Amino acid sequence: MQPSASPLDAARAIGRLEPGGPWVGFGFRGDSWRYVIGTAEGVHDGPADADLLLALAIAHFAEAFAEAPPDLEATQSDLSALVRHLIRIEPDAARRTLLGEALDAIDDGLAGDAVAGRLAAARSPESDRVDPVEQVLTAAQELAARG
Repeated sequence: MQPSASPLDAARAIGRLEPGGPWVGFGFRGDSWRYVIGTAEGVHDGPADADLLLALAIAHFAEAFAEAPPDLEATQSDLSALVRHLIRIEPDAARRTLLGEALDAIDDGLAGDAVAGRLAAARSPESDRVDPVEQVLTAAQELAARG
């Protein structure tokens, strides 16, 4: 992986790919949100488009992965910030509305499956063909291969 000019800010984990194994999550570098994987060799990050960020949030609320490392675990506030970002960059008004409903569900503390359902409703037609957990796993494999 090529070194970046700016450090990764506040990497947050959504879960581990397997108990005690690598974790996946998100962070911020420069002016962009990043996909992050933490392995025994260190923390690696790569670009994350809106579909991948949304898949991360869905996987988090669906509790699709083993528990995240406690010191890095994404909080409700972290996920709210992520969804707010997705709302700001979403060009489609209907999807912005759906993301807004998901944000309200996060901020209201609704159950994880309810939030995951609202987030899933806001997926793009392109990403809707791929399971969000599979999307996260594929991105992890690609990032680890480059790492």
